[in-house]
Amino acid sequence: MSRSVAVDELITRSNRLGADKKNTNFAGGNTSAKGVVADPVTGDDVELMWVKGSGGDLGTLTETGLAALRVDRLRALTGVYPGIEREDEMVAALDYCLHGTGGAAPSIDTAMHGLVDAAHVDHLHPDSGIAIATAADGEALTAKIFGDRVVWVPWRRPGFQLGLDIAAIKAEHPEAIGCILGGHGITAWGDTSEECERHSLWIIDTAAAYIAEHGAAEPFGAVVDGFAPLPAEERRSRAAALAPVLRGIASHDRPMVGHFSDDAAVLDFLSREKLAPLAALGTSCPDHFLRTKVKPMVLDLPATATLEEQIDRLRELHEAYRADYRGYYEAHADAASPAMRGADPLIVLVPGVGMFSYGANKQTARVAGEFYLNAINVMRGAEALSSYSPISDAEKFRIEYWALEEAKLQRLPKPKSHQGRIAFVTGAASGIGKAIATRLAAEGACVVVADLDLEKAQAAAAELGGTDVAVGVAANVADAAAVQAAMDAAVLAFGGIDLVVNNAGLSLSKPLLETTEADWNLQHDVMAKGSFLVSQAAARAMIAQGMGGDVIYISSKNSVFAGPNNIAYSATKADQAHQVRLLAVELGEHGIRVNGINPDGVVRGSGIFASGWGANRAATYGVKEEDLGQFYANRTILKREVVPENVADAVYVLTGPELSRTTGLHIPVDSGVAAAFLR
Repeated sequence: MSRSVAVDELITRSNRLGADKKNTNFAGGNTSAKGVVADPVTGDDVELMWVKGSGGDLGTLTETGLAALRVDRLRALTGVYPGIEREDEMVAALDYCLHGTGGAAPSIDTAMHGLVDAAHVDHLHPDSGIAIATAADGEALTAKIFGDRVVWVPWRRPGFQLGLDIAAIKAEHPEAIGCILGGHGITAWGDTSEECERHSLWIIDTAAAYIAEHGAAEPFGAVVDGFAPLPAEERRSRAAALAPVLRGIASHDRPMVGHFSDDAAVLDFLSREKLAPLAALGTSCPDHFLRTKVKPMVLDLPATATLEEQIDRLRELHEAYRADYRGYYEAHADAASPAMRGADPLIVLVPGVGMFSYGANKQTARVAGEFYLNAINVMRGAEALSSYSPISDAEKFRIEYWALEEAKLQRLPKPKSHQGRIAFVTGAASGIGKAIATRLAAEGACVVVADLDLEKAQAAAAELGGTDVAVGVAANVADAAAVQAAMDAAVLAFGGIDLVVNNAGLSLSKPLLETTEADWNLQHDVMAKGSFLVSQAAARAMIAQGMGGDVIYISSKNSVFAGPNNIAYSATKADQAHQVRLLAVELGEHGIRVNGINPDGVVRGSGIFASGWGANRAATYGVKEEDLGQFYANRTILKREVVPENVADAVYVLTGPELSRTTGLHIPVDSGVAAAFLR
């Protein structure tokens, strides 16, 4: 088979398999294809293997995610294989089998694909297959379900020896189309890409059908009184109240982003009598527990317990979890083991409410939850037919603290300045707010775009990336209930809150005698009252987290400068400016910094100027509206126009690591207006 055909078929097959979660989890498993190409040096035909590289995802795999290796050189490694005790050395040897430059790094499963005498090989992590692989009598079930078409392989850590084992099985069982890998997953093969995919799906679907037909009706046992799911609205409200506390628990060692799921399968598992014993056994497939830790933290109180009772108990359980994890580490670590990476849970299960999962960023947190849902499905299948029997803690430790896994972690890029931080920006669908949201997202933050117009907020969030980067929420900042609802949506989306930017605003340019009471109330409601309500709701969540935080007020040069015809606007900006000082003093004991920014003359891209303020200001100063930006610039010391991105830069600096000891500060972003210098 030619290179182009082999690669095209491989990518098509991989994407199709990876698109369906019944087949494999995110970034789980790998696929390969072999074909013949002309050696560019000798012109002779040479057999190559293209295999999904380390860390890639089948559903989104492209050619750049493949590693290309010479099959003859890869199989020649059997002659230098030093044995199971030194099999890790073979990973470095794979580099000497690569063909050409570029492409992905070969994964630990490369030997499985190259040593098996088949043109196409799939290694997948389907829930139905892992259910058989983790059943106490998995070997007998494999024979019963699949006959001689699928062969049982006892648990072995991924590597060169596992590749040799599967190659031997393929050679010794010509009737077989694949294997069940004990505690792990499945492998299938075929002479063509279509045949290989058909064999993989047959194993997956046959296992699922057998479980459905022969499995127990309630494999997790009866529903426990008080542990049934709360009604949807009450469930989400309790989840929002718990989220900041749980994020603080999960972030004891390092900051984490969170994800919440109240999937029906999760809620059912949490309601059943086998919840505690099964959760204590932990997950089994290496992809699962690498993302979820060996086991979750489980709240052992009913859903009917009060919020205070649940919080108190969760903090007690956290201490016990940390001690237990340290015990697990110390029981299995040796002098060569990497240092313990942290003892906080990555999965927290709250009966009646749902699952909270954590990671260094939103995608990692979300995927951790998806993996634990996979684990629940696996446990359900295993318990339906037999009993769930995952690999031992000793074997889990060998994977979790594997030198090869540690090396992979060390190769990760250095995190950006705001990675792991969750920002809530008001008035962020346009102008200054949108520029701030864009800058914070670019620096690694998860961003909640809050705006009065939900549709515009969601559109602005979509421009920043998917929901792992930003979400849009409706926020009438003048309404306390609406502010709390927006903050609840934020903590459910990302786990908590670290950084608030009070940017929402509007302005009506009128002299004193023309300013109505309604004009005054509207501007004070949105900016003075609105900033107060948002800061209050955010501070409540930040204090519950115990992780500190930042509150930024986008005030104005007008908070200190007495300009004409804007009594209501300037007065409310002065109110905001003093809120900065007051809250800096009050919230400092919680590690929350409060700072302000005083922009001026931000005409281009400004929602305020576009809504009529620009025309009024231009009339006041006797210039054309289109010349207003340059007019403002000309009256400054630097003679440079201020744009929304300049304000965003100031937010970035104030909330970054360089000014970690600064609070109560107002930064002018006005190109220099001497009359507004702070004294």
